Amino acid sequence: MKPLIVANWKMNPQTLKQAKGLFDLIKKGVKDIKAAEVVICPPFVYLSVLNNSSLKIGSQDCFWEEKGPYTGEISPAMLKDLGCQYVIVGHSERRKYYKETDEMTNKKLKSVLESDLIPILCIGETEEEREKGKIEEILKKQLSGALKNLSDSQIKGLIIAYEPVWAISKGDPYKSKYCDAEEAQKIKLVIRKFISELYNSSLSKTIRIIFGGSANSENAAVYIRDAGFEGLLVGGASLKAEEFIKLIKNSAAD
Repeated sequence: MKPLIVANWKMNPQTLKQAKGLFDLIKKGVKDIKAAEVVICPPFVYLSVLNNSSLKIGSQDCFWEEKGPYTGEISPAMLKDLGCQYVIVGHSERRKYYKETDEMTNKKLKSVLESDLIPILCIGETEEEREKGKIEEILKKQLSGALKNLSDSQIKGLIIAYEPVWAISKGDPYKSKYCDAEEAQKIKLVIRKFISELYNSSLSKTIRIIFGGSANSENAAVYIRDAGFEGLLVGGASLKAEEFIKLIKNSAAD
């Protein structure tokens, strides 16, 4: 299976011109790379401009209702109409800054699935939770909460992004704390085990688990080949075209 490389631009770039420029550079740089699946998740305001491309487009978030009096919100149906194929739900920054709960993540996940979009469910522990030895407890809580009342058939195409919150950079993936391949691999196996407990082992194998802890061009291959992740959720490194293209090439290399 091709590694899935998801660029989360967050609240960047600041202008449409910059967004188009970055997008075009990435598109040109990866056009001959067939061994990786690339998804760009720009801010909402750029989605309609960037969707006419060979690159796949995703959203950084959504609301769980289809329509209604929800000022400032965007529904999965709207995202689908704009050409989105993927939606990130439960990102640690949504949990931190907007106090989103596992129950809210569950509602979003259901709505995304009902709209025939592919959800990228983010889970991960903070530095404090890690230091207290609560990694497995937190991951199990987040998973069971997000997947509540979802059937086997619904979650078959689910993508889970493990993002150790303590290792996420604030724009510079080379200045963040490093989650080494051995630790990351152990957590990946724990996540796979939890899914098997909630559903079954055969179903758990159909779910891709990608890594979202400040991946860059130097460590991309480590997480893909050594730690066994099926892809990467990339933040800061995806805002620099040359760096992101190199990351994709290293992820796709044999």
